[in-house]
Amino acid sequence: MFDSYSGYRLISRLVIYLTLCLIVGLLFGEVLLFLLLGSLCLLLWHYRQLSRLNFWLWHDRSLTPPNGSGSWEAVFNGIYRLQGKNRKRVSQLAFLLGRFRQGAEALPDAAVVLDSDNNILWCNKLAQLLLGFVWPQDNGQRIDNLIRHPDFSAYLKNKDYHEPLELASPQSDRHILEIRIMAYGSGQQLLIARDITRVRQLEGMRKEFVANVSHELKTPLTVLQGYLEMMQSMAEPDSPNVRAMDQMLQQTTRMRSMVEQLLALSRIEDASDVDLEVKVSMSQMMDILRDEALALAQDQYEVSFYCEPGLDLYGNELLVRSACSNLISNAIRYTEPGGNIEISWRKVASGGLFSVKDNGEGVAPQHIGRLTERFYRVDSARSRQSGGTGLGLAIAKHALSHHQSELNIMSQLGKGSTFSFVIPANLVEFTKQELA
Repeated sequence: MFDSYSGYRLISRLVIYLTLCLIVGLLFGEVLLFLLLGSLCLLLWHYRQLSRLNFWLWHDRSLTPPNGSGSWEAVFNGIYRLQGKNRKRVSQLAFLLGRFRQGAEALPDAAVVLDSDNNILWCNKLAQLLLGFVWPQDNGQRIDNLIRHPDFSAYLKNKDYHEPLELASPQSDRHILEIRIMAYGSGQQLLIARDITRVRQLEGMRKEFVANVSHELKTPLTVLQGYLEMMQSMAEPDSPNVRAMDQMLQQTTRMRSMVEQLLALSRIEDASDVDLEVKVSMSQMMDILRDEALALAQDQYEVSFYCEPGLDLYGNELLVRSACSNLISNAIRYTEPGGNIEISWRKVASGGLFSVKDNGEGVAPQHIGRLTERFYRVDSARSRQSGGTGLGLAIAKHALSHHQSELNIMSQLGKGSTFSFVIPANLVEFTKQELA
């Protein structure tokens, strides 16, 4: 039934038919007339087959093709075969689409498929719950017409989707959503919205707990330190308790330093309204940082400072100073006596660069990514000996985040480290100094 009809058979049948018309024409002495009548009959027969084909394709509900003869039998059977292939392909696509939708519905996040113009092509049920969409009524609607939030509109307009966007749910201001947009298919985008309300509540509880505990520990540690200093001053030089009191005072001082840094970190994390229009004189700050560094170095290190004249920034002076001070003290603390510490503040193409370079032991590559985590220390024993708390770089990281900057770390084992950050050009003011 599904044998193809070859061109050779078609031509041979046509030749045989015309030959018969020619022979009949010769017998009756009217060759042209019989050839014309034969051609007309052949044309009418083909027109009849076309009419049957047209009726089957457009009006007949039967999937089985009509019985054809001659070359039309192969045409009917070929179309029927193509229809079977298309039905199979459509069935496969429907199966894949069903599997995709089942997987999308099983996601714990809201999923929305957008076209290149940010029109909604499809969304799962969780998107209807979290974002308030109505499906399929919202099919083809621009998503920024349904999520009317200035931050979301700016997020779509900028088309910078490397970082997620956090905003209140359109359904309830008490719920916080984290929205990510990524490329999906050809000319499409996939929007993923996740409810992070619980995560933010836990982070808030953690911050509040750390701040409260740190505040409560500060007073008893101050009392302990005061009594230990008094007992130390009253003790006889050859008393066996002197060494014990020295160790207790050292650990108390270390705990107090840790508590103060925890409080500082809590204040920096909560500083959401940092005024970036206040001018900070970096020349004055570098003078203060130089005095602090020299006092901490105690003539055991070679400390060099460079501050480019006329280069100031806008932001919170206490936060910037805290970040710089922690980087400097960190470099001195983890460099052997006799080492070199180079501190500089200079203008670069992207803004103002502050860097602290040392020739200490350096940090292995596997540790660099975690140095800004709270209480993370490469060598815990050495950190305790040097008085490190594991909070300095975390404080610097959060302080810089309020100034549109981030901490950069470059280090090699045995060759030293460089900690730096760049304040963007929109927060830097450079005034050329005239020569006297």
